[in-house]
Amino acid sequence: MSLLALAKLRSTLLLVACAAATATSPALAERFTAPLPGGNASAIGAAGGAVILKTGNVAPLPVEGPLPPLDGAVQWLNSPPLTAQSLRGKVVLIDFWTFSCINCLHTLPYVKAWSQKYRDQGLVVIGIHAPEFASERDIGNVKKAMHDLGIDYPVAIDNNFAIWRAFRNRYWPAFYFADAQGRIRYHHFGEGEYAESEQVIQQLLREAGAKQGENRLPAITAGAPRVLANQEKTAS
Repeated sequence: MSLLALAKLRSTLLLVACAAATATSPALAERFTAPLPGGNASAIGAAGGAVILKTGNVAPLPVEGPLPPLDGAVQWLNSPPLTAQSLRGKVVLIDFWTFSCINCLHTLPYVKAWSQKYRDQGLVVIGIHAPEFASERDIGNVKKAMHDLGIDYPVAIDNNFAIWRAFRNRYWPAFYFADAQGRIRYHHFGEGEYAESEQVIQQLLREAGAKQGENRLPAITAGAPRVLANQEKTAS
């Protein structure tokens, strides 16, 4: 079964489960919204299966707290282990995802595009792969998915939910944006708000010293990145 088909099946099963739970009793419904270690299992709401979106303010950007430690991953892929301290001086985008989450796959083209577009300006994208199902705990499966999806930025395998707990995260996908001083300045849960998220990246890069113009800080992308069509083709 392809990654896209698996993700669609996962999404359908979650929606059916949530709908059935809601129709029977609140007590049963709680079983489908009870948190995983450190958080809630999905970003799918009971109202028609709509994706729950929650964003911070784009400007001005508040300080939400320090970037939590990135300790506890069972393995790092595409990079040696990274720490919050070693990332000082860099703008950091943390992406909680799992390879069979359809919502995660929908956001991935944007995450990949940002990583490629702003890497030279000081952005570090880090994927935190937090599994929901047994097959997602298999590092070999994660490696294959990353290869198929063309993910070349660092990914921490968070099988024990250590990083998930440190962030007090509750959703897939979930994005946390940290400034060069190691402070969380913005977060977004679910799909959408891509232009706003890119504005946050640019604002944090400017604060860190990047300059717009002269090809130093690219213009914000209008619409979906070109890699979207290629990714859908690869995953199907």
